Amino acid sequence: MLSGDLVAEWDVALSDGVFRIGFAHGTTTGRRVVYVNGQEVIRRDWMFKLVGKETFTVGGANTRATISMEAVSGFVYEYTLEVEGKSLQRFMDNRTKRTETWLLQVDGEDRRVVLEKDTMDVWCNGQKMETTGEFVDDGTETRFLLGEHKCCIKATGNRKKSGIVHHFLLDGEEIPAPAQQH
Repeated sequence: MLSGDLVAEWDVALSDGVFRIGFAHGTTTGRRVVYVNGQEVIRRDWMFKLVGKETFTVGGANTRATISMEAVSGFVYEYTLEVEGKSLQRFMDNRTKRTETWLLQVDGEDRRVVLEKDTMDVWCNGQKMETTGEFVDDGTETRFLLGEHKCCIKATGNRKKSGIVHHFLLDGEEIPAPAQQH
């Protein structure tokens, strides 16, 4: 249950899901509460120092996150989130370069498929998928199953000229990547 002192919320997209991080700060009591997807992960009551940092982990890979509280003026505070030591914006920009994400429906269920380009790991709705990879004439193919559906992520192109392009196929039909990564 989120506290009435909620002062900031952020969405953090990781390979194993999109996590909503909330922060409650009682500026009269000094209380600090960190929530991940609505679940309390840190609670500190009666903190006499109203500024500082709270560090915690997010997701199955225990990604390190830190919320900083700074006084701007009087009793006005600024809250920032860092993930893996980078500002949230910089972290997300780096993730966009290192991952490819597809949002789709399979058998009436929403699916979020994430390819980690550096390791070729594939995640679906927070679960790391068992994959098989092979080299083909025009690149690589990474295959896996979503239920009874055959999936393939094809990597094609030339890294030096046009870059590598990833295509997601579900039962042989291409699924377009969303315009904005999640």
